[in-house]
Amino acid sequence: MTGAPRRMLGRLVGTPFGRAVLACLALAGWALWSAGVLDGPVARQVRSSSVYAAPGVDLDVPAAQRVIGNRRLVVLMMAPDADLRDACHRVDRAASGTLVLAMSRAEDDWDTYGCAKFAGGGAKNFGRAVVAESTIARGADNFVDRPLEALKVVVLNYDLLVRAGTVPDGARTVSPSLPRYLLAAGAVAGVVTGAVLLWLGGRRAARLTDQRRVRRAAYADERATLGAATAVLAQQIIDLDRSHLWRDGAKGRRAFQRLAGDYTALLDRVTELDPADPAALRRLGERVERLSRRAHELAGTAAGTGAAGTDTAGAGTDPAAGTGDGGDRRVRTGR
Repeated sequence: MTGAPRRMLGRLVGTPFGRAVLACLALAGWALWSAGVLDGPVARQVRSSSVYAAPGVDLDVPAAQRVIGNRRLVVLMMAPDADLRDACHRVDRAASGTLVLAMSRAEDDWDTYGCAKFAGGGAKNFGRAVVAESTIARGADNFVDRPLEALKVVVLNYDLLVRAGTVPDGARTVSPSLPRYLLAAGAVAGVVTGAVLLWLGGRRAARLTDQRRVRRAAYADERATLGAATAVLAQQIIDLDRSHLWRDGAKGRRAFQRLAGDYTALLDRVTELDPADPAALRRLGERVERLSRRAHELAGTAAGTGAAGTDTAGAGTDPAAGTGDGGDRRVRTGR
């Protein structure tokens, strides 16, 4: 393996996801092995059946299965000259907890080999296993040409061994291996966990969507308020420009020019406003308020200046009027 794939594998194994994948692969391999993926045809057959008939053996397998029923007995009908001992040991895991009898037809009798695969050890159980293995095929040689009848004799011997207590009583049960239970439990846990995560994710997504909707509505309101305030400010500037009152002094002119320039820069900022930055919107609103106050103050200053000019003109007119009136009186008096 080159350096890059090795580093990639190392990074994968170093993550929780990679370790979970490796654990799932190990569990799947264990399940396949315990399920008999490496078993031969004999072991695969007897995992779920009590009878195996090799190719060429004249045996009605369904009828033989009905004869054995749910007894803890497995019969292997092998081809002539087959290695019965090897056949019996090849089904160690597949026929665990049963009494196995391997049979093959010889010239005028049956070659048999029995092996007890019941749980438990010790001298007592060893003796019972030897008795069961040597007794189970007794009398089957009388039915060399009729395998089904020979199988019935084997079943009869098995029942006698059960009554004698040599073979444990009870029905054979074919149950899934532990990895299959783990896989099933993992699948159920995965479905439940996935459903819970989807539910929680949906609630979170709905909550975030609602928060975004509220933020968008608030932003739209603030944007509308900003637009209205900007329009008011624009009208204030237009009114100042139409009044011509500020043009009488250089100071007022500079103040108006600065106000108009700040308003133009404000419009550029409003045009480039980022909807994802509500703080910038608030800052622009405060800036509009400051500019509006400046426009209001400038309008008040200009109005005050114009009023002062009007009072001065009126004061200059009254003496002239009074002088005219007095002259008229003097003329009338002299006359």
